[in-house]
Amino acid sequence: MEASLIPKLLLLFVALSALAPGRAAATGVFEVRRKFPRHEGRGPGGDEHLAALREHDGRRHGRFLGSVDLPLGGNGLPTETGLYFTEIGIGTPAKSYYVQVDTGSDILWVNCVSCDTCPRKSGLGIELTLYDPAGSGSHSTVTCGQDFCVATNGGVPPTCPSTASPCGYSITYGDGSSTTGFFVTDILQYNQVSGNGQTALANTSITFGCGAKIGGDLGSSSQALDGILGFGQSNSSMLSQLASAGKVSKIFAHCLDTVNGGGIFAIGNVVQPKVKTTPLVPGMPHYNVNLKAIDVGGVMLQLPKNIFDIGESKGTIIDSGTTLAYLPEVVYKAILSEVFAQYVDMSFHDVQDFLCFKYSGSVDDGFPVVTFHFEGDLSLNIQPHDYLFQNGNDLYCMGFQSGGLQTKDGKDMVLLGDIAFSNKLVLYDLENQVIGWDNYNCSSSIKIKDGKTGSVYTVDAHDISSGWRFQWQKSLFSLLVMTLTYLMF
Repeated sequence: MEASLIPKLLLLFVALSALAPGRAAATGVFEVRRKFPRHEGRGPGGDEHLAALREHDGRRHGRFLGSVDLPLGGNGLPTETGLYFTEIGIGTPAKSYYVQVDTGSDILWVNCVSCDTCPRKSGLGIELTLYDPAGSGSHSTVTCGQDFCVATNGGVPPTCPSTASPCGYSITYGDGSSTTGFFVTDILQYNQVSGNGQTALANTSITFGCGAKIGGDLGSSSQALDGILGFGQSNSSMLSQLASAGKVSKIFAHCLDTVNGGGIFAIGNVVQPKVKTTPLVPGMPHYNVNLKAIDVGGVMLQLPKNIFDIGESKGTIIDSGTTLAYLPEVVYKAILSEVFAQYVDMSFHDVQDFLCFKYSGSVDDGFPVVTFHFEGDLSLNIQPHDYLFQNGNDLYCMGFQSGGLQTKDGKDMVLLGDIAFSNKLVLYDLENQVIGWDNYNCSSSIKIKDGKTGSVYTVDAHDISSGWRFQWQKSLFSLLVMTLTYLMF
């Protein structure tokens, strides 16, 4: 899971509005903010940005929980430290909250009015809001005796003064940041898509955490948000709650546009484009898959036989909340050897622990495609312009990294972040326990099937200019689409 809220991120700005009651198909619209459009590393701040980029991924990996999985994607360019947050509406009357969208965590939580340690201001240019249960006419407190509380405690009744006591939660991440509070149930709001480019107001009830205390980086004003929206696999995630209520199927997809910014995010039955899939490894807390081989420019790498085996601190994880791609040292060195095979006299520079080099011309013409091969004959092609990013005039840096530089626990793990999935539609089908992807124009549209009527709606991606100015250049607003459809009814 990743709860890191550092600057130099992509901003996701989501407008949610609510599910109509009953079993009608529901589709919703997300408005997405990118805090920083593509930064090519020219001018001041390039090296500092590389340091922040590695810090972001390092904090993310330190915050992986043992029982959760990866984050929602977006435009996670190496030059942007890809991280997203969105705006949701909670309560009656509804108030807006900016939360990090994270498929690596399970619960939705927001900071509450009783929190003395929670920041009141954010350096991200947003207005923070503390949730006040007493200020919402639709809230209710979850008690220790309720099924949700028992389920989030591993199926064991929690230790409480009584079954009527508030159900508490406490999460401490690997880097020491934490959130503690209690669970409440209230109305979550979003916009329901009712046709091609059309939306209708909707709402639904959801159980989430009311944060009474936070610690570590979560309390830093420079990077503060109101909370985290988890899209993990457990029954406590928003996706699982909506699916359990018969509102949605447990299928979602994202398409991250690194060319124009923004993209598409959909929950539900994506009928176009169709993507080929590979099985998720059962019983794993993250989105683990079986990697079989890697080739560079058609040359299959000769690697140790068991290098991609699944196990503790091993295996392959798909994580769009990580920006780069981290590999076991032996794999990293083998890829470098083939990528630079024709450049034996090239001089390399160490820039903030990134391997960088001077190059003029098109990297796509001068360097090979790196292809990862997965179970089920599914391939992932990573183009040179994705794994090599510009950090100055004619200076390029390698987006593949040795996992040992990040955390010692992850040195034997393959962790594929946003550089591997930019400009691809990625489908997470949790109902059938598969994940898949295909190259796609993320500035275009996808088609979603209404499970009740059978109608197919076109959902577009948008990129909207903002008047805000940040550290490097004007931020962009993008329209991201979330569709909530009933497949089972």
